[in-house]
Amino acid sequence: MTTAGSEKLDTVALGADGPDVGVQGLGCMGMSWGYGPTDEAEARATLERALELGVTLFDTADMYGFGANEEFLAPFVRAHRDRVVLATKFSIVRSPDDPYGRTVIRNDAPYIREAIENSLRRLGVDHVDLYYMHRRNPDVPLEESVGAMAELVAEGKVRHLGLSEVTGSELRAAHAVHPIAAVQSEWSLFSRDVERGVVGAARELGVAFVPYSPLGRGFLTGSFANADRELPSDDFRRQQPRFTGDNAAANAALLEPVRKVAEAHGATLAQIALAWVQQRARVHEGLAVVPIPGTRSRRRLEENTAATRIELSEEELAELEPIAARVAGDRYADMTSTSAGRE
Repeated sequence: MTTAGSEKLDTVALGADGPDVGVQGLGCMGMSWGYGPTDEAEARATLERALELGVTLFDTADMYGFGANEEFLAPFVRAHRDRVVLATKFSIVRSPDDPYGRTVIRNDAPYIREAIENSLRRLGVDHVDLYYMHRRNPDVPLEESVGAMAELVAEGKVRHLGLSEVTGSELRAAHAVHPIAAVQSEWSLFSRDVERGVVGAARELGVAFVPYSPLGRGFLTGSFANADRELPSDDFRRQQPRFTGDNAAANAALLEPVRKVAEAHGATLAQIALAWVQQRARVHEGLAVVPIPGTRSRRRLEENTAATRIELSEEELAELEPIAARVAGDRYADMTSTSAGRE
């Protein structure tokens, strides 16, 4: 397996005027929510190790554990405020009594102001570096939402703006109101919908692309093959159609070419999946790509960052090319708040 060495990650800029960050970030959701029980001490050690390896973009959201993930990150962020590029998100509203149930998307200006104040309080900081609109409510004019976010920049509570799960046209419209530094959406060997529109728009506008779930929520690593049978009852992947029932069995079979390429490199499946995402930046020349694989383990973190040193050949890329088109099942049971199919 390719392992982490002493060298730090290369860096790339988030947008035309955004901060430089390591070419791989860290998704922090699973450290306190969504993926079953966690070892808090190991998760905190993973945050520290990430900084040592040159990971500087740390990603959370107010809905991860209903604020618990922001509170979990707070001591780490305050201890390293000058080195951490902190990203959080607003807009997804659910009930703690039914965490995977009915979802309300709030993009209205009063809510945006309420959300940032709550996030700043939980994080214990006076500003966040990157503030994302987590999902778009099409009933609220984009100009209203981005205009309200821009006011937070003017007030110093937010440094840069981001959007998540938007189309190319929505990104262009938002960017016309206020510069957008980064756009975030799922992008992996299993999910390539974004290549139909928003990736091109980001490249055109000089907006960085931040792929979340580049490891297919762990499925691409081979760590589980069926969520119903193998994951705890409180793991939200049990709610996702790709990882259950017949879909899971069909999708597990798609990992064979990934295994073949991994064996050729003496690497893990995760490393090949991450190397593939990283190399997509070359196909879209000029596009800054910063994947944010999530982990709460130092060993997995080191494995993930080492993937930035893997070079896939044209032949290997061709072997991996057909996978996404053959994936069974949607990303979410309810796809109404994602960009897939809306380009």
